[in-house]
Amino acid sequence: MNRPATIPAQTCRDAPILKQRGQREVFCGLTGIIWLHRKMQDAFFLVVGSRTCAHLLQSAAGVMIFAEPRFGTAILEEGDLAGMADAHDELDREVARLLARRPDIRQLFLVGSCPSEVIKLDLARAAERLTVEHAPHVRVLNYSGSGIETTFTQGEDACLASMVPVLPATQARELLLVGALPDVVEDQAVKLLSEMGIGPIRVLPALRSAEMPGIGENVVYALLQPFLGDTAAALDRRGARMISAPFPFGEEGTTAWLRAIADEFGVDDETFDRVTAAPRARARKAVAAAAETLAGKSIFFFPDSQLEIPFARFLIRECGMEAIEIGAPYIHKGLVGPDMDLIPAGPTISEGQDVDLQLDRCRAARPDLTVCGLGLANPLEAEGLTTKWAIELVFTPVHFYEQAGDLAALFARPLRRRALLKLEAAE
Repeated sequence: MNRPATIPAQTCRDAPILKQRGQREVFCGLTGIIWLHRKMQDAFFLVVGSRTCAHLLQSAAGVMIFAEPRFGTAILEEGDLAGMADAHDELDREVARLLARRPDIRQLFLVGSCPSEVIKLDLARAAERLTVEHAPHVRVLNYSGSGIETTFTQGEDACLASMVPVLPATQARELLLVGALPDVVEDQAVKLLSEMGIGPIRVLPALRSAEMPGIGENVVYALLQPFLGDTAAALDRRGARMISAPFPFGEEGTTAWLRAIADEFGVDDETFDRVTAAPRARARKAVAAAAETLAGKSIFFFPDSQLEIPFARFLIRECGMEAIEIGAPYIHKGLVGPDMDLIPAGPTISEGQDVDLQLDRCRAARPDLTVCGLGLANPLEAEGLTTKWAIELVFTPVHFYEQAGDLAALFARPLRRRALLKLEAAE
């Protein structure tokens, strides 16, 4: 009887995925507010949660005492959690006070820090009620940033997904760029695409609610971040179509991302090369400088931001590193599949986390560089391993050509620091 031949995996897309569930070490989705509140100029994020959540946002955002940020916390006291007070009435009063004091608010996000069973509030129903009460001046939306239900970057995904159903309909043929980037980086992307003759170009999230894009069957969208699975699904339900491509990290990823969009809009090779040749050359030169430190070194990714697979592709192919394990909180092959296609089979691909088991694998492998969260970095450093804080990779501009060298340098810096420390110790 014939048996099917075992065909070895050629790329990481074909490789088996190690799936483990246990104790995990990740930030909660509330942290996405730290960059989203800066991006959306007339939005406000009201976190319905405990004092712990308020302290997290205040300390993580580094808000100065004189600043007036576009986020806050409606703190739940013991009586609220016990159901002794009408939390809906109290929330309505807090929202009314906030909107009276901040008339610039056009979008108000109610962000749950815990599941509704814990906070005794149905925030979806509250958002509908408050939208009716404060329309048309303010639209109220809701999403969960609970650490039980979301991990680090999923807060942005939940936020953008909550916006999609209320976006206006359009029949226009448009390109939609999806994901929050620093304004200067977003401008670089729009400039490159515009110089190829591609347009109109819209962005989600837009700076202001009046500039929010329309959605329809003639809209095509390109994701800027690999953690926007729920947002992509919501856009698909509205009839938009995704342009699949590797994510724009490094020279290779940026070129592939731009090329996929250019092909969709019929841009010829000559125009594409004219627009991209100079920034591509700058990116290659900048990456090469950091790659001198990275080439031949091994790297181990703990799951944190869902950026791990695109970053691993960049480090392996453009910087000459060897990946031992690439861990991600969740692997959505519909989004990161094009990046996985470019990673040769070999590294362990892991989804989810049992942190003790993963720590055992890391200690056994003794990688040259370990990418992990803050809670693991210091203990591993004490054990002699060189680490990179994953959170820094989210807060630093790293997309597209002009930031490719900065991205490589983020990984090279810990290795250079360790080499200098060894040199000083030897002296």
